[in-house]
Amino acid sequence: MFASQSLQISEHNMEEKLKIKLSIADRVYPLTIDPKQEEGLRKAAKNIEVLAKKFEQNYAVRDKQDVLAMCALQFASKIEQGGIDRSESSKAAFERLKALNDLVHAKLGE
Repeated sequence: MFASQSLQISEHNMEEKLKIKLSIADRVYPLTIDPKQEEGLRKAAKNIEVLAKKFEQNYAVRDKQDVLAMCALQFASKIEQGGIDRSESSKAAFERLKALNDLVHAKLGE
């Protein structure tokens, strides 16, 4: 019986949600989230706000949709470039490991 009570408590904790409001581009977005997501979402919203303000100040962009599209492009390109960089890094590491492996086999074969 104790085990089933423990399980119910555990399941209840997993279902707890947090209601927050994020402000992005002069609009408020109410969200219901897992508590562990709060910090990441708040940081993301802050980064969007900072970048949007930068685009508005540095370029003649006043339309919020254009500003948000530029923000989306900036963040998406960083993610894509990160994947490309990791892929190239992995490829280079694989080549170095292969060269070391060949060297070890050559020395053991002597």
